[in-house]
Amino acid sequence: MPLSWRDPRRNLLTCVGLDLLGLVGVLAGLSNIWSQPLTGQLGWMVTTITAYLLLGWLLGTYTLLSWRRLPRWTLIQRLGLCLLTTLMLVAILRWVINPPLDIWLVYRSTQMSWLLPTTLWSLLVRVSLRKGRLQPEEPKLILLSSKTEADQTLQAWRKTPTRLMPKWLPAAEVAKQRGPLVIAVSPNLRHKADYKKLLERLEQRDPRECNLTTPLALAERQLERLPPKLLPEAWLSYSEIPWSMLFSPQRQLKRVADVVLAMLLLAVTTPLFLLPAALLIWLEDRGPIFYIQERSGWLGQPFMVLKLRTMKVLPPHAPISWTMPGDPRITRIGNWLRRSRLDELPQLINVLRGDMSLIGPRPERPEIEHELEESIPHYRKRHWMRPGLSGWAQVCAPYAASVEDSELKLSYDLYYLKYFSSWLDLMILLRTIKTVLKVGGR
Repeated sequence: MPLSWRDPRRNLLTCVGLDLLGLVGVLAGLSNIWSQPLTGQLGWMVTTITAYLLLGWLLGTYTLLSWRRLPRWTLIQRLGLCLLTTLMLVAILRWVINPPLDIWLVYRSTQMSWLLPTTLWSLLVRVSLRKGRLQPEEPKLILLSSKTEADQTLQAWRKTPTRLMPKWLPAAEVAKQRGPLVIAVSPNLRHKADYKKLLERLEQRDPRECNLTTPLALAERQLERLPPKLLPEAWLSYSEIPWSMLFSPQRQLKRVADVVLAMLLLAVTTPLFLLPAALLIWLEDRGPIFYIQERSGWLGQPFMVLKLRTMKVLPPHAPISWTMPGDPRITRIGNWLRRSRLDELPQLINVLRGDMSLIGPRPERPEIEHELEESIPHYRKRHWMRPGLSGWAQVCAPYAASVEDSELKLSYDLYYLKYFSSWLDLMILLRTIKTVLKVGGR
């Protein structure tokens, strides 16, 4: 099954395009009303358009489209906040570049009169997209399997409640269903005589109206992850992944990008973030600034990871435990560093050394991994790629504080392992930037 990230994001890309169309359309209308060209304000118009779209992305006005239900009040709040933030940002930029600020000029130069109707247009676009007026009818998702197997499959969807959940129906009911259908058929049923006739009838239907797949393939497409308990025991061999070839172009390109970007990030973040954060850590409790810990790397090889210290100094033989929300061991500055993920910046040195990559599964402590390997199938496969500073699991799932959370994160790691590509790395990088700017780590 090919990487399907474009399909779940079709609405997002459509929405961005329609927002851009609205911005340009309203601007053209204002130009006619004022009977004058707006070429003199072209630079500020491009700045405003860019700010509106980027802030809409950061504030989550586009991600709401993937939710099962569209919360209208939340949508209005986010679009209103996007409008006000864009106005404030552009006004501040105008004041910095060309003081003093003329409030009438800000209004007359299309800021409020331009963005207010555009925001109303954005609201209409999102509501229309969700009502299906701008997209094809969404198919029904149906599970054709035993009740026990269906319960296990649905468990994977319950961990991602914003996605449309499939329904389990008895075989007799499945045959009566009409309209666009996606039927996930358990491989265990295909050889049973009771189901052969039903499957033959379903396969004879128009493929545009009835699409047969498997529960695992449906999870890949809808959830963009691979729940380990749905995978067969012999799933994926090391030779099947692009990373396994020593001189593969993708692997070499990834390493070059790691080194170049890590050097640039170190040069930029050291004076802006690392040095101030180091000073704040030391001032809080006069303890060590850095925290060095053993982690499992590529193919399980141990290495020492470098982080900014975010917890109180503990005794050398303190018991190992999961980090929980509101953990009393976390310092005040450490809480902010964790939420912004700035505590991970020293790991850029690990990237330069080759211990890690910028994008990949997060490295875990060997002691915890032994417990997880016994509880979660396919866990060791996450070692088939170099661990990363950020990853698909980090941008899609919350911080792991239990074995169940680790299983959820592993499902994203396995998806990344199977579908690793430069495009997926770029998408993870963009979502990581969004998380950092929103201070939305753990």
